[in-house]
Amino acid sequence: MANNKQQIKRVRTDLKRKQANMIVKSSLKRAIKKVELAVQENDQHKALEALQLANKKLDKSLAKGVYHKNYVARHKSRLAKLVNTMSA
Repeated sequence: MANNKQQIKRVRTDLKRKQANMIVKSSLKRAIKKVELAVQENDQHKALEALQLANKKLDKSLAKGVYHKNYVARHKSRLAKLVNTMSA
């Protein structure tokens, strides 16, 4: 355990950030799974709506600094490719 004020505060703020990041990450994972599920069900309308929501959540996670830009770009690309192959 930290034994000076600065480190004690740092531990507290790190825990708060960790909890906030976990909320963003789990929300994003759910959004991605919804896209994949819609593609499996072959429901193009549902898949496009889910893709739009997932892209929004990916952009938000990038803005908050939760994920790196390459991670976000890779996932957006993969999801778009997945939805596009369904419609072809």
